[in-house]
Amino acid sequence: MKRHLFKYARGYKLETVLTPTFTALEVLLEVLIPFITASIIDSVQAGDMMGIYKNGAIMLVLAFLSLVCGALAGKFAAGASSGFAANLRSAMYDNIQTFSFSNIDKFSTAGLVTRMTTDVTNMQMAFQMSLRIAVRAPLMLVCSMVMCFVINAELSMIFLVALVILGCALVFIMSRTFKLFEQVFRRYDALNASVQENVSGIRVVKAYVREEHEDEKFRHAAEELRRLFTKAEGILALNSPVMMFVVYGCIIALSWFGANMISVGGMTTGNLTSMFSYVMGVLMSLMMLSMVFVMITMSAASERRISEVLNEKPDLTEPDDPIMDIPDGSIDFDHVSFSYAHGDGEETLHDIDLHIKSGETIGIIGGTGSGKSSLVSLVSRLYDVDSGEVRVGGIDVRRYDIESLRDAVAVVLQKNVLFSGTILDNLRWGKEDATLEECKAVCKMACADEFIDAFPNGYDTWIEQGGTNVSGGQKQRLCIARALLKEPKILILDDSTSAVDTATDASIREAFATKIPGTTKLIIAQRITSVMDADRILVLDDGGVSGFDTHEKLLETNEIYRNIYETQTQGGGDFDEGKEGGN
Repeated sequence: MKRHLFKYARGYKLETVLTPTFTALEVLLEVLIPFITASIIDSVQAGDMMGIYKNGAIMLVLAFLSLVCGALAGKFAAGASSGFAANLRSAMYDNIQTFSFSNIDKFSTAGLVTRMTTDVTNMQMAFQMSLRIAVRAPLMLVCSMVMCFVINAELSMIFLVALVILGCALVFIMSRTFKLFEQVFRRYDALNASVQENVSGIRVVKAYVREEHEDEKFRHAAEELRRLFTKAEGILALNSPVMMFVVYGCIIALSWFGANMISVGGMTTGNLTSMFSYVMGVLMSLMMLSMVFVMITMSAASERRISEVLNEKPDLTEPDDPIMDIPDGSIDFDHVSFSYAHGDGEETLHDIDLHIKSGETIGIIGGTGSGKSSLVSLVSRLYDVDSGEVRVGGIDVRRYDIESLRDAVAVVLQKNVLFSGTILDNLRWGKEDATLEECKAVCKMACADEFIDAFPNGYDTWIEQGGTNVSGGQKQRLCIARALLKEPKILILDDSTSAVDTATDASIREAFATKIPGTTKLIIAQRITSVMDADRILVLDDGGVSGFDTHEKLLETNEIYRNIYETQTQGGGDFDEGKEGGN
């Protein structure tokens, strides 16, 4: 485990120090027991009863103290490793919260979930082994070897040959399995992505009777994961038979040469018996070391993936002397160009030059991929521009404190998200200390009060995760009400009334005009009726401005707008159909 991750053991330093301390004491006490056992055997052969009683009592005391030290080491190891994992998860989660959208785009949701669960669990196990087994095994190995050399240096040379053979075997196994575990964790991401996609879209899956297709996709991901794991574990499985072969070869050699020495008086039966105990100590140490190497091999891939998240720096940074107050809701796009790849890819927006007064209602309309959502995301600085300048209240958004800017800009996204909790809990995301009366007022503006009052529990109605127990239109209206509760200087509605009927849409727009006249409103829509009453309407086409004027002027001057208006008013249709008809 790399040193930079050990800092996440803060708060558990005492446990981190006590674990190897008690482990070392446990090992030292265990190593003395075979030595005392040899004395007991020799006392039995000599008929020394006092020696038997004395050494037996000493052995019982050593065994009890070893047991106590082992239990304390296990307790402290569990506390330190679980605390380390908790700190690591918290650090990852905290850093993810600072990510801009472009940072998040680098990691899939499933990948982040795997890193915060499976990868952190691997690191927790590796940390626990580092504190306990990685201390116990080498110390037991060294102490057992030392005791063997104390008893008989000539016989102990057998162990040195065995260690060289086992060391070469471990190097071979680790070098082959490391790359396989890298692939395994990438497959974990694919497996989690399959589960997440299926669960979140379960209604669509069932509506299109695609269960078999999803089952096959999941089975393929699971089978690929199984195949890689089997291959990696198959190589790791070589470790145990090689180790057992070498160790039992040592026992046979020790028995052969030791018996010859006893027959000529070169060593006692007790000494040979204690050497067998130390051989088993070496065996157990090697088994534990092999476990450590396996876990290190697995955790090395996890460590790299975790470090990628921890070391990721937000693309959006706070200015040195941030401005905290937003003067008003005016918006200026000064020759703005933007791409998600920051200059390395095709521009999503190019040379946007717009000037919006505070309190204006601006309709935004455009075909799929024209840059509507990208444009409004620059206002609250979810992304930074490649060139040009976006100003709010006459000040470049990059000079504002990000939190202050986003508090002044309320966004109702195209994909509405509600969280598990009551309706009031969800509304208060807009304002934590909002009263019930304030919540009712914004719900009335968003035309959400009518269905909330129809619920038996009213504003205390429980919302399931993702808002699965309310309709699309109800979800949209709750999200609009939540945004209004912020009392923003700028309100952005990204196609957020698409699921409500035209009458409700008109009521919401009327409420905006009368209740929040000072708030700048940017309304993205596909329906002409949703934007035709706006002060001005922006027509986007392929990332550029095709027109920006009132409804009447655009009918006269903008062919794209005129075609979509005629298409929708004559028989329905959306923007893309209207644009196609005008080409």
